[in-house]
Amino acid sequence: MKFDTSGLESHGQLVGASDGLFSGFPTAPSFEIPNTTDFDCFQKEAIQMVKPAKGTTTLAFIFKEGVMVAADSRASMGGYISSQSVKKIIEINPYMLGTMAGGAADCQFWHRNLGIKCRLHELANKRRISVTGASKLLANILYNYRGMGLSVGTMIAGWDETGPGLYYVDSEGGRLKGMRFSVGSGSPYAYGVLDNGYRYDMSVDEAAELARRAIYHATFRDGASGGVASVYYVGPDGWKKLSGDDVAELHYNYYPVQPSVVEQVMVET
Repeated sequence: MKFDTSGLESHGQLVGASDGLFSGFPTAPSFEIPNTTDFDCFQKEAIQMVKPAKGTTTLAFIFKEGVMVAADSRASMGGYISSQSVKKIIEINPYMLGTMAGGAADCQFWHRNLGIKCRLHELANKRRISVTGASKLLANILYNYRGMGLSVGTMIAGWDETGPGLYYVDSEGGRLKGMRFSVGSGSPYAYGVLDNGYRYDMSVDEAAELARRAIYHATFRDGASGGVASVYYVGPDGWKKLSGDDVAELHYNYYPVQPSVVEQVMVET
């Protein structure tokens, strides 16, 4: 019995070398391999060359009632505004929030991943993970990926058994505990307002107004920040969104238009 193998024969035009084992395949393009003695530095420089300029403004601070978290909503790609409605405050669980600064995809993915790990910890231990534990978990994950091009500058804010907690975590694995932080290209302007108006014994309304005003002033001075100023409060009963105001409307609330005085024109009689 003879098998018909005519359907398995290739009738395509041979491209590339006319002889040899791989004569039916196109030749691979040739390129010069970079000549470098320090590959780690070369890799970091290459990543910086293709990394687009970006900007944002996020802030969080602890006061007597809990933690206040605020952020703008503008996403930029260099000089191009790609979106005005990015959600930069991410709910990790009902008692914990994370802010987003840096690469949007990196922050969203690792915050989602952190939320999964926090839930698994809660199921395994029958208690919620602390803010300290969650921030350390994220810092350990990002430390393992340092030098690989991740761009993450986040704050982990929440309420646990010990009270309010606030940590800053970056893509190099750095982790800082503090009372108030601001991250992003607009953070110097936000820090100016925060440092001037911050008091530990503020009420929730006073703290929300301070956070809203700091985000507005940052968006007014920083071209990479804008959109909507979102304000969240984290207390003993979990997080709650307090407001989301367009910064253009906030401008006229803080600086209302003054009616101009028309000078009388002397008319010759």
